[in-house]
Amino acid sequence: MIDNRQKMRGPIVPGHQPIMKPQKAKDIKGTTKRLLKYLGKHKIKLVIICVLVIISTLMTTIATRIMGIAIDELIGKGNISELIKICLVLVVLYVLASVFTWLQSVTMINIAQQTVVEIRKEVFDKLQRLPLKYFDTNAHGDVMSRVTNDVDNISSTLNQSISQVFSSVLTVLFTAVAMLLLSPVLTLISILIIPVMIGLTKFITEKSRKHFSMRQKKLGKLNGYIEEVISGQKVVKVFNREKKEIEGFKVINRDLLSSGIKAEIYSGIIGPLSMSLNSISYALIAGAGGLMMVLGLPMSLGTISAFLSYSKQFTRPLNEIANLYSAIMSALAGAERVFDVLDEKEELADVSNAYNLKKVEGTVIFEHVDFSYEEGNPILKDINLYAKPGQTIALVGPTGAGKTTIINLLTRFYDIQDGSITIDGHNIKDIQRDSLRAALGIVLQDTYLFTGTIEENIRYGKLDATFEEIKEASKLANAHEFVKRLPEGYNTVLTDGGGNLSQGQRQMLSIARAILSDPSILILDEATSSVDTRTEMKIQEAMHNLMKGRTNFVIAHRLSTIKDADLIAVINDGNIVERGNHQQLLEKKGFYYKLYMSQFA
Repeated sequence: MIDNRQKMRGPIVPGHQPIMKPQKAKDIKGTTKRLLKYLGKHKIKLVIICVLVIISTLMTTIATRIMGIAIDELIGKGNISELIKICLVLVVLYVLASVFTWLQSVTMINIAQQTVVEIRKEVFDKLQRLPLKYFDTNAHGDVMSRVTNDVDNISSTLNQSISQVFSSVLTVLFTAVAMLLLSPVLTLISILIIPVMIGLTKFITEKSRKHFSMRQKKLGKLNGYIEEVISGQKVVKVFNREKKEIEGFKVINRDLLSSGIKAEIYSGIIGPLSMSLNSISYALIAGAGGLMMVLGLPMSLGTISAFLSYSKQFTRPLNEIANLYSAIMSALAGAERVFDVLDEKEELADVSNAYNLKKVEGTVIFEHVDFSYEEGNPILKDINLYAKPGQTIALVGPTGAGKTTIINLLTRFYDIQDGSITIDGHNIKDIQRDSLRAALGIVLQDTYLFTGTIEENIRYGKLDATFEEIKEASKLANAHEFVKRLPEGYNTVLTDGGGNLSQGQRQMLSIARAILSDPSILILDEATSSVDTRTEMKIQEAMHNLMKGRTNFVIAHRLSTIKDADLIAVINDGNIVERGNHQQLLEKKGFYYKLYMSQFA
């Protein structure tokens, strides 16, 4: 069984950050439609919200008109008893409107949280289906930023903005009708300012949208830098590079600051601008209404008061939407980054009627295999290998020769460009991917352990394993002795990738995990490189027993560990330059002989 979260080495890219893909052109409409599809799955709750918003908005609109009537009753007629009744009605209307507003807010929060949970789940599920190439070519911190920061942006915007936008639209409509019924003349004066507001808002929107998008991209880059430096703290301290990393962080952080300031400055203009235009409109309405009263036209103080309130109600939603613009643009930029992940090309699906590799004898054949991570830069050239059941094939050669790439192809972490790889006569492209990887056991040079107990980490190789099976696998890997000396034994909790254990101990647990999976084909990528000589001898003995009856591929740098291999394939610059057993290759006095002598001379 393969630990899919352990990343095998892919193409080496110089520099601090892996190659970042260019960002797609922003599509506000497309992203908005896509978000609305998620909300559309909660139609009943959305209908309830609509009803609650309509009722609360209608009550507020009616209450404003009643307020004008109350003023006329008090000033014009001096009718105190009627005024008290009107005030009681107003209290009831405002209380009910507040209750309905609270209910629609609670319902919207429920929808928003469920939607975000669904998006986050889709993104995490998608990450499990993406090919290894995606993680080799994208900074881990940037990927994490999309799953956390960008999704959180969507969450906060859905919580605060969606129902508010809908409420604002209804408020504008209801208020416009009420204003027309009161005074068409004053209504015309109040809406004169609207085209100016819309035009200026649109202009500012176009200017600021690109800065919000750039801010999200640079935030992902910053997270990637932080994640990489924290992960490599030992290297940073060994080489006294703290100051260098601090300076590097300052540069990226300052770059993010620049984009953030530009985005917020542009979006921040909208609020004050809207307030200024609203104040102008307010003054024009008050002046026109007072002039109509002076001229004896049909107009009362209560009507003017109500109209001024309506004027505020009419422009306030536009101001709210303008003030929400910053959050909405940030959320849409984040949503687009999330959707970019969801749109990534997944691992190739199994072919129809793919073969289920249940029982594996272990015949593995590479025929004329060519492969390159990037077009025009071949890594493997015309690779031919033949492994019989029970044989051990050792892959040796200088760093970067292509040894690990061969394993990447056998596990289908990458797919070959030319040639074929078969297991028991079946092309691995025609085998169900899950059954292929279930037949393989891998122990990597770079071990990875998850947060949890030692028992849970070993059981990762076989989820239904009993404790006795776990203990037996641990004994074979020579891990049992040090585990039982720990205060909590197999219940010892590992944190931060097993940071509370030595590198050798982590390697032995990784080996125990592979032993427990009982694979038909075993892959060892310099599995004993991080242990001392005495422990290495014990593990080699355990591995020798484990490898019996299995086809084994061993990547080795210490050539003393593969003397007993049935076949040693010597790889250099993507080609198999020599092959044979240890003695045959020494007698040739070729490339292998030079490698061997360089270690033991």
